[in-house]
Amino acid sequence: MDQLAPTRPEAEAAAPPPAAPRADPLPSPAADTAARPGWRTRLIMFGLPLALVAGGVGWWLLSGGSVSTDNAYVQMDKVSVAAEVGGRITEVAVRDGEQVAKGQLLFRIDSEPYALNVAQATAAIDAARVEVGNLAAGANTSAVEIAAAREEVRFAQVNFERQAALMEKGFTTRAAYDASRHALAQARERVRQAEAAAVEARTRLAAGPASGINPQVEAARVQRAQAEVNLARTSVRAPSAGRVAQADRLQVGQAMVAGLPALTLVDTAHPWVEANFKETDLADMRVGQRAEIRFDAYPGLKVRGHVLMIGAGTGSEFSVLPAQNATGNWVKVTQRVPVRIAFDEKPARDMIAGLSAEVTVFTGGGTVAGK
Repeated sequence: MDQLAPTRPEAEAAAPPPAAPRADPLPSPAADTAARPGWRTRLIMFGLPLALVAGGVGWWLLSGGSVSTDNAYVQMDKVSVAAEVGGRITEVAVRDGEQVAKGQLLFRIDSEPYALNVAQATAAIDAARVEVGNLAAGANTSAVEIAAAREEVRFAQVNFERQAALMEKGFTTRAAYDASRHALAQARERVRQAEAAAVEARTRLAAGPASGINPQVEAARVQRAQAEVNLARTSVRAPSAGRVAQADRLQVGQAMVAGLPALTLVDTAHPWVEANFKETDLADMRVGQRAEIRFDAYPGLKVRGHVLMIGAGTGSEFSVLPAQNATGNWVKVTQRVPVRIAFDEKPARDMIAGLSAEVTVFTGGGTVAGK
């Protein structure tokens, strides 16, 4: 068996040589291009963020800064309409929320008592004119009485002179002489009375220096004019255009008290925004600076505006119970100042008084609305 078995070196020589290790294949150009990102991808990844950053920085540098607040509300002019005369309501011509024009009828008050007052004032004018006629007739009568009194004076004067001559010759009595002298004095007194009555009649008949009309007639005309004004006031009309609010309080048959607010007119055509900025935001704020307004009720709506007015005092200065800062337990609170923002364009949605808004005022760069 030892002879048949080959020797060890021979066995090693007969064994096949071991296989050489295989090298990794080289990547193809197409596979390398697919693995690396393209130039568009790199542009989007790096260029877009850089552009956004550059745009934000540029906007900040150009705008110069801004201040904003969400303590802002839409405001409108509101007119409380009250009846100027009292009475029972006979007609309500508007409803709540209706848009009315200036001079449009709102409601009526019973006009019959005021029409009677006009008739009574007209009768007073006629009475005054009759009185003026009586005064004119009295003046003419006084002239006649003056003439008659003067004639009596002449007759009494002649009789007195005759009695005086007879008295000197002793052909009359002392009693007759005294009687003639007394008659002359009475005649002269009647002349003075008639002249005084004539002066009084002319004075009462004279026209006023301002109006050129007799004062009694003028007073009666004024009374009728006042009665006509009150009659016209029974028809309550809109003092300005606007939207009616609180008209549901008016009912036919209700007694209206003069001066009591009956309804409210809201001027929806000229809204503005009152923004209450912190006092620390006012350092660079000026009248005329442009502003941007957003509304909680209308997401996405943005309206351009400008600063119309900066308030003359903080809100606490005009409160019913102002703060007592001179007390020992004083705590400093940042005050707010009302700033009126005017609209530079008509909003795309209807404005409602009291809507919440957010206002941003661009305070830098000297940018002023309209410039």
